[in-house]
Amino acid sequence: MLGKVSPKDLLAVNTIRVLSAEAITKANSGHPGIVLGAAPIGYSLFLNHLNFNPNNPSFDNRDRFVLSAGHGSMLLYSLLHIFGYNVPMSDIETFRQKGSICSGHPEYGLCPGVEISTGPLGQGIANAVGMAIAENKLAAKFNRPGLEIVDHYTYALCGDGCMEEGIENEAASLAGTLKLGKLVVLYDSNNITIEGDTKNVFSENVGKRHQALGWHVQTVKDANDINAISRAIRKAKAVSDKPSLIIVKSKIGYGSPLEGNESCHGAPLSEHDVAKLRQNLNYTYPPFTIPDEVKEITAEYKKRGDKLEADWNKLFNKYEKKFPVLANEYKTWMNGYSLTSRDDDLWAYSKDDATRGYGSTVLNKLADRIPNLMGGSADLGSSNKTIIKKSGDFNALYKDGNNFHFGIREHAMGAIVNGMYVHGGIRPYCSTFFVFSDYMKGAMRMSAIMKLPVIYVMTHDSIGVGEDGCTHQPIEQLTALRATPNTDVYRPADGTETTAAWIHAIASDRPTVLVLSRQKAPMLANSSKDALRGGYVIEKEAGSTPDVILIATGTEVNLAVKAKALLKENGVDARVVSMPCTEVFERQPEEYKESVLPSSVEARVIVEAGSGLGWGKYVGLKGGYVTMDRFGESAPASVLMNEYGFTPENVEKVALNVLGKNEESVPSEEIAETTEPVTEEIKADKAKKEENV
Repeated sequence: MLGKVSPKDLLAVNTIRVLSAEAITKANSGHPGIVLGAAPIGYSLFLNHLNFNPNNPSFDNRDRFVLSAGHGSMLLYSLLHIFGYNVPMSDIETFRQKGSICSGHPEYGLCPGVEISTGPLGQGIANAVGMAIAENKLAAKFNRPGLEIVDHYTYALCGDGCMEEGIENEAASLAGTLKLGKLVVLYDSNNITIEGDTKNVFSENVGKRHQALGWHVQTVKDANDINAISRAIRKAKAVSDKPSLIIVKSKIGYGSPLEGNESCHGAPLSEHDVAKLRQNLNYTYPPFTIPDEVKEITAEYKKRGDKLEADWNKLFNKYEKKFPVLANEYKTWMNGYSLTSRDDDLWAYSKDDATRGYGSTVLNKLADRIPNLMGGSADLGSSNKTIIKKSGDFNALYKDGNNFHFGIREHAMGAIVNGMYVHGGIRPYCSTFFVFSDYMKGAMRMSAIMKLPVIYVMTHDSIGVGEDGCTHQPIEQLTALRATPNTDVYRPADGTETTAAWIHAIASDRPTVLVLSRQKAPMLANSSKDALRGGYVIEKEAGSTPDVILIATGTEVNLAVKAKALLKENGVDARVVSMPCTEVFERQPEEYKESVLPSSVEARVIVEAGSGLGWGKYVGLKGGYVTMDRFGESAPASVLMNEYGFTPENVEKVALNVLGKNEESVPSEEIAETTEPVTEEIKADKAKKEENV
């Protein structure tokens, strides 16, 4: 049953429905169900509440809108087109086709008005939480009475699938704890997913769950009642100390022959079904046509958007006159800070440390230089060493702190920092144990897709974790992240390389993962700023051409340096290459790469306490591996390193074997089978301790 709406509004909603259905059917691909059911929700929000300027989609004080249910992308494209954004009809007609800005799921940087890429369900809600956090932080920092230059809302539209995802609960829990009153989530509740009615898999009371999480919750019984939706949004905005959830009951595929049926969730309507949709909606306009009455909305909202931005500019001018220092700082926060590698203090360390310790030192120096550097850990800040010591903790009552506690919510954490970054004004980082990057891989992948220079600090990088055992010892994670496009993975060897990694991360145009050690990493005599190039010669051969090249990363670089000295005693002239970041190295000129890894030298050994997969392009068919291609076990780190061959002596043996000078050398992958089980060493160690008690 239709709610009470004006003829013009009804026509606009039906235009969105038909236009979207036609585009999906023409593409023979897409998700018409959500568009037909949720069109009034999106329309009511854009018409009555969302502040934006279609002529300048990035204007600072706009409201943010996130389509968490990214499969409903045609709903967003139709809304953007009708409300004046530069989304041409030609792109809508070529929906999901190569070259169209109207991609299958919304893509950040491709289509104007798309605030963030969405599609993996639930992540959009966490992104929206990140945006609301950024608004909250900036408002507390810069607003002054009567001059609230940061004053906007974040809205998200989600569906049943988003609500089923664990990341939604993680993010909603944190949002409630932080009392994010400027976050409003509209939940298109149609009780249908691809496999049918949700009663078989999703019986919880979503409203009560969110109330328990600290949210303000309302229900609108009919999605077609635009006025009721608008009233609910107005009430939500009046609640300043809680995020709001508005549950809107809709019918998937509304108006089509497939209304209420899961078959219209992820498959286009047939031509016959589109014709019936038009008939049921009494819509008689030609295909891909916007009625003149609806075009009036486009003209109106273009003017409205310009006025909103002009009014804000006037407000900012008043602010700038009264608070010139703050105004300048605001501009710098929004535009970003820059660093120089010539800042000598960033490279200075007073003692040997683990690379996580060096990371803490440089992070705190950077925080002095970049006041909008904000981040934290998934409850491991003291272990990751990612606490800004001169700053307090950001929370519901205290907004000045730059230390952020994400709680044990790795997946949400990754998506939240994506939202914080795209909002603007905040330079976010986050951290956890490296092995738990698996929990947040989906969000890290979205960072990479969007090329967001988010900083991920991942500590406890290898079997060097030690006693926590195989569940906490990363093996395959380096390979997985290196395989992710647009992601730079830095595993530094010492303090100098850790500084290089951080400087790179701050200056980068893509995400950077800093993989740092728990085990000590002594400062190396010849480590240098060349780590900014991803790979460099840290120990040169004595002659004109090396006999063998030892390539290493992280704490294993020190092993390779020591192995070089052992090889020298055997008459072998070795070069040691530190390769903290293969991705950056690959972007160097060919001449530089050849100077580091001359193609004429085929005798090469890779030394890394992780999977050997992926190193073949550098080692070649004639090279050797000192790598870790099995899971570890619980024991002191020194025992494990020795057990699995991460010793100078074994690196030397493998190098000699590659050169054909040591037939008895043991390949690294066989070491575990040819030495005494580590459990025997543990038993002996335990027996000694018991004797000493």
